[in-house]
Amino acid sequence: MRPRSRLPPWPVTAPEEDGIRLRPFRDGDWPAVVDLSSDPYVAAISTLPSAADEDAAREWIRRQHRRWTDGAGFSFAVADTTTDRAAGQIGLWLDRWGVGVGTVGYLVAPHARRRGVATRALRAVTAFAATLPGLDRLELFVEPGDTTSVRTAERAGYRRVDVVAHPRRTGGGTVDMVRFTRRPPGA
Repeated sequence: MRPRSRLPPWPVTAPEEDGIRLRPFRDGDWPAVVDLSSDPYVAAISTLPSAADEDAAREWIRRQHRRWTDGAGFSFAVADTTTDRAAGQIGLWLDRWGVGVGTVGYLVAPHARRRGVATRALRAVTAFAATLPGLDRLELFVEPGDTTSVRTAERAGYRRVDVVAHPRRTGGGTVDMVRFTRRPPGA
């Protein structure tokens, strides 16, 4: 089947940063997805159901594969370069790509937290974004009380801009989010 994506091609060389590789999800990544789903906050901000079983995790992986073919953006598994074990997910969403803006979001599985995984993945996806023509700015939205993600954004070179009402991915409504921005290197 030929991809329907209006996006640039999937990267030939997987983006990497200091022991972290961004690669397509594999069916065998389902245990890491189940681990992700053990955090109730993940279900509140993503399409992954809380306490997912193997079938739900595999379905979520299939949805990640469709993100690029459907033209939404790039959904990468965040994997350790040595073991290739998935440690989370990071997305570069390009729904505003036509105006030069991409949105970044990430999830780190509980087994991989407090090791700098999110910061390294964010740096890797930011460097990848620099290879995409016409992408001038990246945005990242963080809940004000999520001090870990605030520090992650700052460590990856993102700058706090303002607080905006942002739509919740699940459950409807909006929530105040701190907006961070960064220009891709070389943009």
